[in-house]
Amino acid sequence: MAAYLNRIATAVPVNDVHDAFVQFADTLLTDRRSQLLFRRMVDRSQIEHRWSGIKPLPLTSNSALDADGFYSRGAFPSTAERMKRYEAEAPALALRAVGDLKLSDAERGAVTHVIVTSCTGLSAPGLDLQIVEGMGLKPSVERTMVGFMGCYAAISALKLARHIVRSEPDAKVIVVSLELCTLHLQETSNLEQVLTFLVFGDGCAAALVTADPTGISLDSFHAEVAPGSAEQITWNVRDQGFDMFLSGGVPGSIGKALDAGRDAILRGAETDDIDQWAIHPGGRSVLDAVEAAFSLPPKALGASREVLRRFGNMSSATVLFVLKTLLDNPTPGAKGCAMAFGPGLTAETMLFSHA
Repeated sequence: MAAYLNRIATAVPVNDVHDAFVQFADTLLTDRRSQLLFRRMVDRSQIEHRWSGIKPLPLTSNSALDADGFYSRGAFPSTAERMKRYEAEAPALALRAVGDLKLSDAERGAVTHVIVTSCTGLSAPGLDLQIVEGMGLKPSVERTMVGFMGCYAAISALKLARHIVRSEPDAKVIVVSLELCTLHLQETSNLEQVLTFLVFGDGCAAALVTADPTGISLDSFHAEVAPGSAEQITWNVRDQGFDMFLSGGVPGSIGKALDAGRDAILRGAETDDIDQWAIHPGGRSVLDAVEAAFSLPPKALGASREVLRRFGNMSSATVLFVLKTLLDNPTPGAKGCAMAFGPGLTAETMLFSHA
C-alpha cells in the first residue's frame, strides 16, 4: 500500500519584518567587528522577506521594535507573555492554511487523523483540537502533536502519516506544521545568537496524505545523525522565551553527514537519478552544503532558494513550502529527494515520486 501527499496549502502572517529585524539586530551588537561581520552575513543571506504577526515600527534608538510594544528595549517579554501571543495568533493561521486545502464536505467528513508539528509554542487544549473544531471535522478524529523536533518535524510527520495510511488504507490524514519563530527574539549581544535573527520567520503549511494516487508518493524515509554535533543546534525553554543556539559549524556537519549517508539516503540510487530536490532552506550556507555534498548544479535547489528568499526559515513548515512548489508544477514520473535538518544534529530525509 502506497501513501500519497495529495496537496499542500500554506499561509503566513501579514507583516514583512525582515528589514526591521535586521536593523534591530544590528543595534544589539556592541563592537565594530561583530557589526561588520553581521552586515556581511545580511548581504549574503539571500533572504528578502520574513513574515510575522508582529507589526514593526520605524527603528529609533529608544523605541520599541513593534507597534504593540511587545519587544521594548530593556523589557523583552517573559515566556508566559510569548505563549499568550502564540495562543492568540496560532489558531487563525493554522485554520487559514487548512482552509486553503479546499476540502470538500465529503473530504472533511472522511478525515481520520490530524498531526500537528510545532516547536515555537505549547498549550492545551491546543492546535489539534482547534483545527478539528474550526474545520468541522469529526470529534473522533485521531490527533497527534509532534513537539520540539525543530526544523525536520514535518518530515517526521509525513513519515507518521505514511505509516497510518499503509496500515489503514482508508485513512485521510491532515498534517499541519505551524511555527511562530518571531515570538522568540532575544535581546543579546552574542553574535551567533544575533545571527539567528537574520534567518527565522513565521509560517504554516497544511498537507493531505491519503492512499489516493495523486500528487507525490511517499516512497521511503531515512534519518542520518551527525556524530558529535548535538550541541550545534539547541532549542531550550527559558524564562525569556525559547532560547535558540545555531552554531556556525552546522553547514559543515550537515555536509559530512550527508556525504557519509549518501547511499542510505538515496537507497542505492545515483544523484543523477534524482530529478527534484526539496531541501529545507535553513540558510544559504545550509543549501550550499547540500549542493556540495551531492555535487548538484545550482538550479537543482532553485525551489528551496526561492522559498528562502520569500519567507526565510520557518522551522518545520519550511520544507512543506518547498514541496508545495513542486506539487504545483507536477512532473509525472519524476523522482525526488526531500530533507530537513534540526537538533541532534539530524537530517531527516524522504524519497518521493510524482504520480
